[in-house]
Amino acid sequence: KMDYTRDPCPWRILDDCGGAYCLGFIGGGLFSMVGGARNAPKGIGNRLLGAMANARIKTPRTAGSFGVWGLTFSLCDCSLVALRRKEDPWNSIMSGAGTGFILAIRQGMAPAIGSAAIGGVLLALIEGVGIAINRFQADMYKPVAPQFEEQQIPTGVQSHVHSYYRQYT
Repeated sequence: KMDYTRDPCPWRILDDCGGAYCLGFIGGGLFSMVGGARNAPKGIGNRLLGAMANARIKTPRTAGSFGVWGLTFSLCDCSLVALRRKEDPWNSIMSGAGTGFILAIRQGMAPAIGSAAIGGVLLALIEGVGIAINRFQADMYKPVAPQFEEQQIPTGVQSHVHSYYRQYT
């Protein structure tokens, strides 16, 4: 089944890489600002200077790492879509494992295999949660037959209805 809500693969690679870079830039910037402020000397001016200096130094590296991860993941995902000729959760799981392996191979085969296992398990968890949410949402919008309650007719009206019915039968 094709996922028509996503861009085609050449554009998806750029989109995922840019999105991951932005996520790393914003998140890494915030985290490094907090760390810089905590480690700075007392005083609001020193804290602000420490936060900005730490963010200026550490944020580009964090953003670049996120961007490389997004690029590698998206390249693996698009390669698997081209090879398997279908888009399903298995592509993401195998792409997570492949990305973990590729990014850790410089440290040796054992760390690369461990990183591949972690990447595959993390993406399997993410895909599993996504599938569970989709099923829950699909159940919410299933059509349900209306349920009618039997109405109680007041006793005065009931006797009037019966006498009217007997009159014309």
